[in-house]
Formats: sequence, C-alpha cells, structure tokens
Amino acid sequence: MKFRPLAPEEPEINLIPFIDVLLVILIFLMLTTTYSKFTELQVTLPVADAEAQKDRPREIIVAVASDGRYAINRQPLEATGVDAVARALRAVNDKDSVLIISADAAAPVQAVVTVMDAARREGMTRLTFAAQTSGR
Repeated sequence: MKFRPLAPEEPEINLIPFIDVLLVILIFLMLTTTYSKFTELQVTLPVADAEAQKDRPREIIVAVASDGRYAINRQPLEATGVDAVARALRAVNDKDSVLIISADAAAPVQAVVTVMDAARREGMTRLTFAAQTSGR
C-alpha cells in the first residue's frame, strides 16, 4: 500500500480580530486625548446681558481691584488674606444676604477665589458675580 504525502495546508491569517483590537485602541485614544485648542482661547471677561432684578435682597458688594485689593460695601480692606476677608464679611453678613463679587476684568483669579473661600467659611450660600452689559 502506497500512501501519498498530504499536501500541507496553507496558513490563513484572520484579520477580523486584528481590526477589532485596532478599533478599540483607536476609540480609547480618541477619548483620552486632550486637545490644545482649549489653551488657545482668548477670553475677555466680564460682559453679560441680563434683565435687572426687580426685588433686591440685602446685598454685600465685594469689589476686587486689578491689583488684588478688596473693598466690602465701599470700605477698603487693609489685609488681603482669607481670614481678613472672612472677618469683614462676618461683620456685615445678614441671614438673607447676597454676596456680589464685583471683580475687575484684570483681577487675579486667586483674589476672586479668596473672596469665595471667605464666603464659604462664613456660610454664605447666595453668591453672584457683577458684570457690565455688552451695550447691544
């Protein structure tokens, strides 16, 4: 009996699992990539178009100058720390007071955050920002 040698089978490459893995990697990279467009935004603040409020509660106006100085209800503060701002807010705070932060457009963000932190320490939950109208 004479046996013939079997012809070797040619290997076959299945591309479908390979494509699936590549698509998963592509989706992962698209979702985790940060885009540099957000750092290129030119922002000019503050301008807003809003209707004037008719009934106004007791307001505490904190002005923040462009050099980081503070004034509460037009009374300038000597110190610029969170504790000093919190003490000044405690002196003028009522139960239903609304804190209005009127910051210069060129004021440092840290100065505004200091006012917000002082308001949080004093338990003031009603807070808003003042802005000029755009003139439209």
